[in-house]
Amino acid sequence: MNTEIPTNTTKKMNIWDLLKNILPYVLPYRWLIGVTLVLTFVGSLMAQVNAVVLDRAVDAINALIQQPEGFSWSQAARILTVISIILLGKEVIGALVTFFQRYYGERMRILVSRDLSLRVVERILSFRMAFFTQEGNETGKLQSRIDRGIMSLSNTVNNFFIEILPLFTSAVLALVLMFMANVYVGLVALAIVPIYFWVTYIQANRMKGGRRSIFGGHQAVSQGILNILESITVIKSFNREQIEAERQAAIQTSMTDLQLNTRKQSYMFNGLKSFLEQIGTVLIIILTAYLVLIDYPGMSIGKIMYHVMLFANVSAPIRQLHRIYDDMNDALIYAEGFFGILDAQEEVEATGTHHPSGVQGDFELSGVDFTYSNGTQALFDVSMHIPAGKITALVGLSGAGKSTIVNLLDKFYSPDKGSIKLDGVELSQWDTQWLRDHVGLVLQKNHIFDGTIEENIRYGNTQATHEDVVRAAKQAYLYDQVMQLPQGFETSALQLSGGQQQRVAIARMFIKNPPIIFLDEPTASLDAIATEQIKNSIDAIKAGRTVIIISHNIGQIIDADQIYVLQQGHVVQSGSPSEVYHQGGVYKEIFDASARSMNVDKIANTIG
Repeated sequence: MNTEIPTNTTKKMNIWDLLKNILPYVLPYRWLIGVTLVLTFVGSLMAQVNAVVLDRAVDAINALIQQPEGFSWSQAARILTVISIILLGKEVIGALVTFFQRYYGERMRILVSRDLSLRVVERILSFRMAFFTQEGNETGKLQSRIDRGIMSLSNTVNNFFIEILPLFTSAVLALVLMFMANVYVGLVALAIVPIYFWVTYIQANRMKGGRRSIFGGHQAVSQGILNILESITVIKSFNREQIEAERQAAIQTSMTDLQLNTRKQSYMFNGLKSFLEQIGTVLIIILTAYLVLIDYPGMSIGKIMYHVMLFANVSAPIRQLHRIYDDMNDALIYAEGFFGILDAQEEVEATGTHHPSGVQGDFELSGVDFTYSNGTQALFDVSMHIPAGKITALVGLSGAGKSTIVNLLDKFYSPDKGSIKLDGVELSQWDTQWLRDHVGLVLQKNHIFDGTIEENIRYGNTQATHEDVVRAAKQAYLYDQVMQLPQGFETSALQLSGGQQQRVAIARMFIKNPPIIFLDEPTASLDAIATEQIKNSIDAIKAGRTVIIISHNIGQIIDADQIYVLQQGHVVQSGSPSEVYHQGGVYKEIFDASARSMNVDKIANTIG
């Protein structure tokens, strides 16, 4: 198994692409944006109060000390009282503004996160089956792309309205106040900012590749853990715990090396940016002190602290940008994978508009080729006629292409070449949803949802009544077993055995009652008695329907009206079961091998 960390090959995004993609999910909450912007402006004004008060307080106290008539405690008390009232009032207003700003910002983040989740679910449900079989779209990797994408994108919204917007608004206001007080000091403060962002830009380019590799590493880790959970029975039965642990250790080691290297670069650049910020503070102090010493108009001792505190507000985004920038870059990487799913137009399942009042079930395949996304060609020039109301069996060794044909007939995939018609109309022209409403599909291994037995059976027909569910359970020979359970039909379906879960899947087909039935090894996980019971039920529902069955069970194959024998994606024989058997070839070999494996001779002697 490959333990290398995959590289993300999705379309690359920049900050503007990110904001443009998020915007449609933010705009529905314009009122939240408006409230947040007002609160941001008020909060930014509050952030400048300390500098203004300190400027006036220092100058007032200095003047009080130097006045000719001497120091006055009453005047000092008045100054301190005013300062206290203003600063405490500012803190009260600031606390309220911060509370509502964070509350509304978090509310927006949660709502956007919900909308992103719903959108990606809708999108995935619309994709064709080929999307899920492509390399890189394994379950664990998809889950990682979705979970981390939603988390990072919602955090971006939160960062923008709670962190970035207030910080930069405060910085702009502080810079304006500095220019209003003294142009030279303002120019020094302004000159530091572009240098800082230039260093940040270099940092982004240097670390871009590492972050994408880390993203691929997260996908590999998620997929590896999922594989362990899904294969735990096999792992333990073969005592392969150590091998799996070593395989995961190799992936984690690669991830660790990537993370350490990325962090080392990040800390180097962050140290350089902190140094630049401190240089700016020193220059502001020196320049302001010099202007005070030369008695520059408008400059006083209070202006030294005034400019230092205002520059602190200007450099506040610089101090916070270390963390925010990391979050934004993570969001860029994860957004590429997330929006890669949402923007995958070519993956949307194709549908037509043809949906007649009824369906006969007559299929005609002509010269069909099909290749899976991994490059494996499964069918070669396949032609067959599946008549309506008849039973057609597809026979062949594993990998012959039998299940692929069923997938094509149910429009899970589209052929590379050739034609597939249903009732004389190209299958591509049929309304996909309407078609599947008229098809019943039972697989060798069917998915059971987390829910009750009744809910799982009713999945075949959401309008069915409890009586319909009971009837279907009886047809699938499941009713008696369900009634022996303490909670009956309210029992969790996940608690059922494999054979019982298979009966639930068959009961779904009975409750759906479709005119076309696809059976792919429907009794493979059932015991002999259950297989006979289900066979009798299926025989009853077969009447007057188009049935396509894939089975290695001779008893089910021999009941078919016709069979098609496949070998390595080619149709090699066709006809009635008896005709094809007497032709010799693959079918006769399979038939005879099945008979021998069942010890037919000894069974006959025992019965005799």
